[in-house]
Amino acid sequence: MVHGFLQQLLKEADWGPLDYLVIDLPPGTGDAQLSISQIASISGAVIVTTPQDVSLLDARKGLLMFRQMRVPVLGIVENMSYFVCSHCGERTEIFRHGGGRRASEELGVPFLGEVPIDPAVVVGGDRGTPIVAENPDSPAAKAYAEIAGRIAAQLSTLAAATPLPHAPIMPGPLDWK
Repeated sequence: MVHGFLQQLLKEADWGPLDYLVIDLPPGTGDAQLSISQIASISGAVIVTTPQDVSLLDARKGLLMFRQMRVPVLGIVENMSYFVCSHCGERTEIFRHGGGRRASEELGVPFLGEVPIDPAVVVGGDRGTPIVAENPDSPAAKAYAEIAGRIAAQLSTLAAATPLPHAPIMPGPLDWK
């Protein structure tokens, strides 16, 4: 079912002109990751983890699977890295901190950044307004913007070094065979 859904999503959706198409997959090495690696020309994968050991295990497995599928791993992001109290400004590391950075060093991939826990991200997401638009000066919005910039830079470097036709993230809907 996942394979069929992804094929339909990539082949039949009219995405219009794109700079990037970001697909958020569940953690681990499941059907979604394998299917997308098999049916699309992927420019790169970003591994997202939380600081906890169990999440880092999934992140490592996912990273190794993408490497095995010859998908460039652009780096690791640590989500839910810390919480900043909106009343006093104190930073609290609820789920530990630094596991993503350590994993990136151990696995030889860039550390792309850390994203704090921010309830406004959820509220904005439910309303359809991203935190970067609603509150661009918030720590979470700044983190997303910095990470997006690092990813874009990595993709530009890869595209410049990769001969066509492999540089595009995915071909247009009519080019799929």
